[in-house]
Amino acid sequence: MRQAELAVAPIAGNTAYQREEVGSLSVSDQELDDFRKVFRKFVAREITPHVEEWEHNRAVPRELWRKMGAQGFLCPWLPEEYGGLGVDIRYSLVVINEELIRGDGFGVGVPLHSDVATPYLYSYGTEELKQRLLPKTCTGEAICAIALTEPDAGSDLASLRTKAVRDGDHYIINGSKTFITNGMVADIIIVACKIPDAMPGKSISLIVVEGDTPGLVRSRKLEKMGYHMQDTAELAFQDVRVPASNLLGEKGMGFKYMMEKLARERLEVAVKCQAMAEECFKEGLKYAQVREVFGKPVANHQYNAFKIAEMAIDVEMGRTFLNSLVDGFVRGENINTKVSMAKAFLGEMVNRVAYQALQLHGGYGYMEEYRICRLFRDARSLSIFAGTTEIMKLIIARSLGITV
Repeated sequence: MRQAELAVAPIAGNTAYQREEVGSLSVSDQELDDFRKVFRKFVAREITPHVEEWEHNRAVPRELWRKMGAQGFLCPWLPEEYGGLGVDIRYSLVVINEELIRGDGFGVGVPLHSDVATPYLYSYGTEELKQRLLPKTCTGEAICAIALTEPDAGSDLASLRTKAVRDGDHYIINGSKTFITNGMVADIIIVACKIPDAMPGKSISLIVVEGDTPGLVRSRKLEKMGYHMQDTAELAFQDVRVPASNLLGEKGMGFKYMMEKLARERLEVAVKCQAMAEECFKEGLKYAQVREVFGKPVANHQYNAFKIAEMAIDVEMGRTFLNSLVDGFVRGENINTKVSMAKAFLGEMVNRVAYQALQLHGGYGYMEEYRICRLFRDARSLSIFAGTTEIMKLIIARSLGITV
């Protein structure tokens, strides 16, 4: 199988590794609920009142990261020896992710930092690297990003062009990356690159580049349809020299490591999809019940009532599937195919619900002063992040033995 095909192929999970990383189901629902209440209050106090300003500025202040770190809201799943709380992964992957969206903090880049990028450092970094950097990811002193995508290489990793050449005790990195979440502010960047002298078929490696390294150029902050308060950047690596000890794991094993982490990344996006769909549905239903046209509420017209019923079905089925998937992941089950199904279904579902919820608002839904307007444009990204719907369908087809 060519490397380009491997980029979208289902990979058997390393369940022992997953158990080590995500903990167990021993945490009680009450403990999770108590944590949710605490974090919800934090969001209501520190995030929601500032959303309009941050959207306008296209940035979230660093001070928010430090406040979240002081409260234990960054990478809480990390063991205490690295600065974390050592709690169940659901505290961050589910609770923090959901409450940020419910409090209009969708653009706060904490879930990417905590549940997508930092796990690479924890799982594959040297002990020295982990001891030095992981505590900073918990305090908010360091923001983490992952740089995989390039202008000509997204899901097709065989087209990746960024290279790292060994020079004594260092690697020299040259190349460019795009669509990098947290890219303008990141202090720790996990970079996917090719090492030319690696074994054939095993050229991709992962290397940590720290944000103040000479030659790292944050070349452009991208303007997006939505997701406005979150910085998304283009990065250039111009003779960036990093210690060879910054290599994560073994040389040439970067592709395998990315495949091991994709289930968690796609699950994180699936959580976003579901939470966003629930918020869109809530806004649509609320408005349709109070806005009157032709002498009765919008919701009381039969066509609209049926549409609302369809939205309710979508949201309820999505929640049931997502919850079972989270539980399976925490138990260490191989969810690679199912999480691709969830990502495909929920990514399209949230866009259906967002569309119908905005439609129920009529012309007011197109106005920025209405919450559904922002939810609608933010939701559009979710069928693209972590692999498009089409890539997910390709993975599912191959898991069924279908060659495309």
